[in-house]
Amino acid sequence: MDRRERWGDPEESLRIAMATMAAQMWTALPGIVQSFDPSTCTAVIQPAIGGVQSGPDGTLQPTTLPLLQDVPVVFQRGGGGLLTFPIKAGDEALVVFSSRPIDAWWQSGGVQRPASARMHDLADAFALVGPMSAPNVPGGISTTSVQLRSNDGATVVDLNPLAQTVSITALGGVTINAPTLAVNAALVQGAPVGGGPATSTLIGPLNVTNDVTAGGKSLKTHTHPNGTPNTGAPN
Repeated sequence: MDRRERWGDPEESLRIAMATMAAQMWTALPGIVQSFDPSTCTAVIQPAIGGVQSGPDGTLQPTTLPLLQDVPVVFQRGGGGLLTFPIKAGDEALVVFSSRPIDAWWQSGGVQRPASARMHDLADAFALVGPMSAPNVPGGISTTSVQLRSNDGATVVDLNPLAQTVSITALGGVTINAPTLAVNAALVQGAPVGGGPATSTLIGPLNVTNDVTAGGKSLKTHTHPNGTPNTGAPN
């Protein structure tokens, strides 16, 4: 039966009106990043689920939603701290839609009046990058540690709250830029990743306030036996 033949039924008319209203209300969708602008922290997002249009006879026709432009990307931050990620095209995201227009707030911050009467509109999206479809779930997710890691797991900062340990795996090396470095722990030299001799190299100058002991010999108090023409090895 053609939907138009049922318009005389008040209950059916109300159901159609409510369905039409719900179809125009956007809440959240998965999306795919097309590009990211780090200077504005916004992205172009392709909704990963299409829309549906209803014809006069009630049949549903799938439609492709347009690209969402200038979508603010949500990074975790607060109290002067910020955690960012190198967002790339193809990354998956959860796109949520504000119940009121965000134009004035996005441009000026603070508390703003809505620029228009639109609600739950595709134009008022935020992108939370991170949701994963089944083909993109990385392997090796830890069930015991908090990790900041690469997708392939080759580079990891691992914090284990139960063992109270922190470990870093970085095959390309670790760089620390700081005027001073305080280490309140015993330093233990282990074998490098991949095996081989455990050799450490320091590029001076190196100033040591207290003594240095190497091979059981004190740098400050060791003595030498007489030797000709040079002194002998340290005692």
